[in-house]
Amino acid sequence: MSYMTTSERQLSLATEISTVNTKAEFAQILVRVARAYGFRHVTLMLAPAPESVLLKALLIETSLPSTYYSQFDRARIMRFPMLSTGMGDSALPRSWSLSDNSSADIFPHELSKLLHDFGIPTGVAVPAYTRDGERILFWLAGDRPVLGQTELNELTMVTLHLLDAYNRTKQSKVTEHTPLSAREREVVRWTAQGKTSIEIGQILSLSDHTVNAYMTSAIKKLDCVNRTQLVAKAIRMKLIN
Repeated sequence: MSYMTTSERQLSLATEISTVNTKAEFAQILVRVARAYGFRHVTLMLAPAPESVLLKALLIETSLPSTYYSQFDRARIMRFPMLSTGMGDSALPRSWSLSDNSSADIFPHELSKLLHDFGIPTGVAVPAYTRDGERILFWLAGDRPVLGQTELNELTMVTLHLLDAYNRTKQSKVTEHTPLSAREREVVRWTAQGKTSIEIGQILSLSDHTVNAYMTSAIKKLDCVNRTQLVAKAIRMKLIN
């Protein structure tokens, strides 16, 4: 961007990213970062592994149209080893352009054609690890000259701020659930200790019907499907001891 120096751009983006607290804000700032570097699309995804089959299953956030990853998966492009042993395993940022023969040669024909068809022959992938230990990639794609080392270094620093924001939004998502009432927490806590609804009812002086009603309410609030999942999630969220 000619209107500001790279250091000014990095500082400006870092300041914007620091205000991100929700998933919607995170999706918006991803696009903002991509555009700041002259890219058309941005994707946050789990890093592909040798056993990965579908791109769609790895996506966390993306501005790419669904037709892109549908065609990607229909062509079974994930089967090519370069995606997991190259991009997936690399510890360093990787920048490429299909106009560069050294880059074009490592891409399978099916992928090169897809990138050209969607107008994104240039890209950069920056690997990172989430707070939970997941290996992820920030992938920016567009039609601009390949990034030089200075811009690549700058973008790598910006993605560290994006990683912090992603970890924040993941944490806030956990706490977005409706809090359990005191009675619901009691019921879940006794369930975690192996008590049946009848036994919990005797302990709390409630009917087993009422205990089950509290249980059903807690399951809905925490978006679970059964008691086992409810107990595990309540423990993970530190809602019960």
